[in-house]
Amino acid sequence: MIIIKTKDEIGKMRETNRIIAQLFDHIQPLIRPGMTTAELDQEAELFIRAHNAVPAFKGYKGFPGTLCTSINEQVVHGIPGSRKLFEGDIISIDVGALLDGFYSDAARTFAVGKIGKKEQALMDATSKALEEGIKQAIPGNHLSDISVAIQKVVESAGFSVVRDFVGHGIGRSLHEDPQIPNFGKKGMGPILEPGMTFALEPMVNMGTWRIKILDDGWTAITADGLPSAHFENSIAVTNNGPIILTSK
Repeated sequence: MIIIKTKDEIGKMRETNRIIAQLFDHIQPLIRPGMTTAELDQEAELFIRAHNAVPAFKGYKGFPGTLCTSINEQVVHGIPGSRKLFEGDIISIDVGALLDGFYSDAARTFAVGKIGKKEQALMDATSKALEEGIKQAIPGNHLSDISVAIQKVVESAGFSVVRDFVGHGIGRSLHEDPQIPNFGKKGMGPILEPGMTFALEPMVNMGTWRIKILDDGWTAITADGLPSAHFENSIAVTNNGPIILTSK
């Protein structure tokens, strides 16, 4: 069942998502060669708690970090630790917060110093796919119209959409109905209504869409070892068009 949010509830979701939007600005200057993912994680937790919120991921189903820090071939759910960033890496940071009973969830992929043209194209295509998916989040559209828009951008750029992980509803729970694949056929699934709130999150691989899970039980990597990018925003469907909740 897709839970419809009231205007007041969407306002509360806006506040918890604003913290994450501000966190990305805060943490971006720290993403440089020599920084460890554990240091980024510590800084993120301090920032979230300083804004009277709670890290949404820490302890969720046993996940140990505030951030998911996924470098290069790591697709999602990378565990923060002693690994250092190097010039030319790309790192996807996925993070959420809980404030006043509502969750936020968003992700960005960042360049570490100067990166290659292919890596930049991958990041650009993933960000653009998210933008185009959000544009389809309007009343009267089908849920799969979002999925199709994302897939079209990704595959037109020569990349592939991860199929093992999907976007989702969000609100009083971190993961609510519905699941939102980043691929599909137009005109399928529920019809969108005002008050629906989603976390849209294309995960895009440079090569094959297939992934593998490492022995830590969390970290997903590309099956061919090529880089992956991840962008995510929490949004609300309204009569005036989609609202990006993850904004300042």
